[in-house]
Amino acid sequence: MMNSTNRPGMNEMVNELKARFNVEEVTFVQDHEAHVDLHRKDLHEALTYMKQNGFRQLSAVTCIDWPNEKIFQLIFNIYDWSKGNRFIFRVKIDREEAMFTTITNIYGGAKYYEREVHEFFGVVFEGNDSALKQLFLEQWDDLPPLRKDFDSRAYSDRKYVKREYKTSFGEKGGEPFERN
Repeated sequence: MMNSTNRPGMNEMVNELKARFNVEEVTFVQDHEAHVDLHRKDLHEALTYMKQNGFRQLSAVTCIDWPNEKIFQLIFNIYDWSKGNRFIFRVKIDREEAMFTTITNIYGGAKYYEREVHEFFGVVFEGNDSALKQLFLEQWDDLPPLRKDFDSRAYSDRKYVKREYKTSFGEKGGEPFERN
């Protein structure tokens, strides 16, 4: 991983972010992409600043579960189409009280990304009431399924009738298959 880049504007933008916000770490992954670890209190101002400086595309909001550290890491992927530069902002939040203020007032499209993160990880985005509506997992009544402490086998055993599957394989690993 690189500590700087030759890409126009990237080093300057990183220096500006460091001067304005509580930047914990910056990693240049490619000439046009930097990962920035921020303190959670600075994310909204940093995203607003970035949007005002050409980063108008929010490409994704996602989450990483770190159960041993008892944190979730929220990931915000933004892009500047005019220069082809990308920043990935990462913030840590408490896993047990997984709450974060919505960014929909900065990037309206975050509405559905936050909804997905809520549904699959259980993070509540304060100010985004639609994030509480189910998007994919209709009638889900268990831990969010992308948390690392979710036990898919136990869930399946509780929810579905167990079936025996009979398999018979020929000498070459299976029955011949013919298309009609």
